[in-house]
Amino acid sequence: MIRKLQEFFYFLRDFYINRVLILKLSRNDLKARYAGNFFGVIWAFIQPLVTILVFWFVFQVGFKNPPIENIEFILWFIPAYIPWVYFSDSVLSSANCLYEYSYLVKKIRFRTSLLPIVKVISASCIHLFFIIFIWLMYLIYGYPFRLLWLQCIYYSFALFCLEIGISWIVSSVSVFFKDFSQIVNIMLQIGFWLTPIFWAPDQINNHAMTVLKINPLYYITQGYRDSFITGIGFWQRGYINLYYWFVTAIIFVVGALIYKRLRPHFSDVL
Repeated sequence: MIRKLQEFFYFLRDFYINRVLILKLSRNDLKARYAGNFFGVIWAFIQPLVTILVFWFVFQVGFKNPPIENIEFILWFIPAYIPWVYFSDSVLSSANCLYEYSYLVKKIRFRTSLLPIVKVISASCIHLFFIIFIWLMYLIYGYPFRLLWLQCIYYSFALFCLEIGISWIVSSVSVFFKDFSQIVNIMLQIGFWLTPIFWAPDQINNHAMTVLKINPLYYITQGYRDSFITGIGFWQRGYINLYYWFVTAIIFVVGALIYKRLRPHFSDVL
């Protein structure tokens, strides 16, 4: 236990020492992802915005979905959809990050466990824009700003911590099993429908809901909706807070152990 705490301390120390390099790599990663395109990094924002526009047109203009929880469909939808975009982008992009930064893995003395975090931070920059976008959407629809809207920053941080552990798992396994990124993509497609993005918890029977609450993304999406719709503070959620951070801690530790076990073999495979 003491050894694990020491390793965690060393990780935080290296993260702080290399913070400038990490931020620089995250910025360059965001640019490189869309290099060669006419609009460049703007595509990172256009794609989710177009998806939201399509959902708004189909479900609110076309099908004229009635208000959910006494709020317009699109305003009910985006607080859950935006964190899902952040999560899926972070996980998918981290899957092949060790291939992208193989020159750092092979030749430079650098804590390679920070490389998947570069992808998560890169996705976080885009997510910050969409948090502001949610605020603007609610203001445009005539809802006054409330301090509880800022609570979504806490849930963003909670999701960030979850993504770090998952990014270590998918990035290290993908080095040895190249098809793993495709499996992750399929799992994300399934996970989309297991997460309350298109459905509300009160629409599901209690037995099924008990199973669906195992998904840690349930905590995040409901937390965003609490921030903008129900007005419930995270401190009012009781034991589900403990459950989420317990699961996140387990994934973090498992991800660190898998990464540590496979790391000595990275340079041989890449």
